Amino acid sequence: MKAFLNPESSFSLSSISSSQINNRSLNFNGLSSSCLRFPLTDYGGRTRWRKVTGGLSIKAVLDSAMMEQLGLKQSDIKNPALSSTYRGSAIPKPNPTVLDAQARVCTGPTQTRPLSEEQAFKVFDTILRSARGELKDEEPVSKAQLGAFFAGMTIRANAFPEETQWSEGEKRAMDVFWPLLVRALPPDVLFIADPEGSLLGTGNSVGPTFVGNETREMRLVGALREILAGGHLGYEEVKGVLRDVLPLETDGSLNSGVSESLLSAFLIGQRMNRETDRELKAYCLAFDDEHGAPPVANVKSLTHYGEPYDGNTRFFRSTLFVATVRSCYGESSLLHGVEWMPPKAGITEEQILKFMGANTSLSVQQAKELIEDEKAGFAYLSLREARPSLYSLIEMREHIKKRPPLATTEKVQQFVRATGKESIVAGFYHEGYEEPLLMLMRRRGVHSGLVVKGEEGALSMTTRVRAASASKGFPVNYCSGFRSSSSDTALEADVLMYYLSW
Repeated sequence: MKAFLNPESSFSLSSISSSQINNRSLNFNGLSSSCLRFPLTDYGGRTRWRKVTGGLSIKAVLDSAMMEQLGLKQSDIKNPALSSTYRGSAIPKPNPTVLDAQARVCTGPTQTRPLSEEQAFKVFDTILRSARGELKDEEPVSKAQLGAFFAGMTIRANAFPEETQWSEGEKRAMDVFWPLLVRALPPDVLFIADPEGSLLGTGNSVGPTFVGNETREMRLVGALREILAGGHLGYEEVKGVLRDVLPLETDGSLNSGVSESLLSAFLIGQRMNRETDRELKAYCLAFDDEHGAPPVANVKSLTHYGEPYDGNTRFFRSTLFVATVRSCYGESSLLHGVEWMPPKAGITEEQILKFMGANTSLSVQQAKELIEDEKAGFAYLSLREARPSLYSLIEMREHIKKRPPLATTEKVQQFVRATGKESIVAGFYHEGYEEPLLMLMRRRGVHSGLVVKGEEGALSMTTRVRAASASKGFPVNYCSGFRSSSSDTALEADVLMYYLSW
């Protein structure tokens, strides 16, 4: 149980899941005198504890003596409503002008919004001045931004329908700036912008002849030629590229000698082309053996919850509290995620847990032990500990702006196995990803799987009525799933117990 405690704090969620939960003092017919305690920070900067009981709310100011007793520092108490405070201060910020353009052009065949002439001229001027070292009023355009932006432009020209290809304004801006960009941009970016030398006229002989600098980069360049033409890759090809280049260094740079521009183009390009099942399986399974075989918890059932890693900005994030309630009746849960993740950069389970004083740096083995512990019954794993290679991409994911394929596959992880039945519940938002998620769950070999279109693509369902004007896509609260025919009768409804916790 000590594994759940933050070494610098004696308060943790384990206090919720011990006496209160195992004495079954929480119930749906009315809370008893047992309570949960949550720290709150008021506008004056003082930390208070709110004691939540059956219909009562008791507040007490947390004085300096109590702070010292709990091992807390004022700087450790962050307001979960301000998720931006969890962004790593050492991460360089992307250039905002180009990032806004990426939001428009680095997306799907029907979602892309071409730039106007004024917007295009501003973006290319920003890129040129940054490449020349003349950009003084904004952050420089990063290599990852250059790779993502030009990959988006190339794929649109090569493979998108006419209405989302280049606008007349974009064409005029490119005619003006391309002769200047050819002399200012590095060869890898020129390759991404015009891989076959056919998009931008004369003046670019780099694209058709570019092969990369060493073996791993050569493999990535070969894969990118297919992606930039709107094509797809095989399972082994995607898996090989990912394992070649990851993890990144702690400062976000590539330790493999591969260009950051090429990797960012690879990630965003696969999402723009809408990944095949083979490609998604590669992203999902590529690093399963990073820490060896997953440990096996000796429990009768285990439900894995896959929330969007980039959090919530508008609606309640409920799954952490669902896991505590499920432990009341002996059902085990495993949650996983990160502290902070773009593009939404919203509230995550890890932020909530850190705010409450819990240890969010558990190893996979420690998580397995907590799941088996009758006084806990659930655990949270940070991607930082479970998959360092994938965690190292957070900075690049901010700079490519749009969600890469990993935003889908990371929700269907199986960091710990179980001797009993296993289920996966995952949230989704964008139509077309419900079946791929279920496919990945089946590939994991679990006994049951469920996808939920909850608030913000998470698992929190709503009582709101769908707007009459909303005619496209699945409504919020849409669910789809499967159950293995070999499921034990007593456990058949395991994934549905999530909803009985409300």
